[in-house]
Amino acid sequence: MEIENIEKNIESSIGKVVCEAIIPDVPLKSLEEIEKSIQKKFRSELWSPFIHALKEFSMINDGDKIAVAISGGKDSLLLAKLFQELKRASKTKFEVVFISMNPGFNEENLKRLEKNLQYLNIPGEIYPDNVFQIAEKIAKDYPCYMCAKMRRGSLYSKATALGCNKLALGHHFDDVVETTLMSMFYMAKFETMLPKLKADNFDMELIRPLYYVEEENIKKWVRTNGLSPMNCGCTVAAGKTSSKRKETKELLDLLVKNNPNIKKSIMQSAKNVNLEKIVGWKNKGEYFSYLDNM
Repeated sequence: MEIENIEKNIESSIGKVVCEAIIPDVPLKSLEEIEKSIQKKFRSELWSPFIHALKEFSMINDGDKIAVAISGGKDSLLLAKLFQELKRASKTKFEVVFISMNPGFNEENLKRLEKNLQYLNIPGEIYPDNVFQIAEKIAKDYPCYMCAKMRRGSLYSKATALGCNKLALGHHFDDVVETTLMSMFYMAKFETMLPKLKADNFDMELIRPLYYVEEENIKKWVRTNGLSPMNCGCTVAAGKTSSKRKETKELLDLLVKNNPNIKKSIMQSAKNVNLEKIVGWKNKGEYFSYLDNM
């Protein structure tokens, strides 16, 4: 695969879920039990890191109207429930709406999304946008990059139409760590997934409130409560592109066996860059060398 295509697929995988079925440990629990589990059983694993990210990166302020994007997977369903809990508990005056794009899901996935939203009492608006079909037509061999770009643009447009100034996505701790490694392995540069950033073409700010929430804890929450989130909604890319994210996940799983804290070290490295020991770096499109200061 050419470098350009590798880079495009890595960039697209920032918003792409590695397909993995989650088998519930128990029958589906009541809505009350599911909601209580966030603050009780999973307080330290889910609620506390969620609040930590919101505070550290000043993600929510008075007057904000936030669109929470729900893909139908485990991460976005949890994100929606966390925001509902936050709305009840927070003194910050903000509005929240839930949006879910149907990019061309098959009937089974669409019904599962609708069923989960209804059962979890998430008033999400499902709106159609034939992203899958268009992405496949435009980029038949490598549709993921185009699909991710179009989906992000669609969510920004919908959020803007609803009067929102922020869009919340369900990227979690492991997504950040994997993206950091993938940038080094496949793009020959060091960069990471930011917790908050300004949109390029919209008057909108993107936030990632699950920045410190580990994926395994999300899976535990899903299994413990008997939930069945959408596994993988993509109807286009199966078999067309290799998953660099999946390869990176597998490598990390091996490394964690010998060093359980290695993911946290990778995350911390992106917050502890020593420019005195960096050969070169880029800032606002301009390249710099350590030799510039010698």
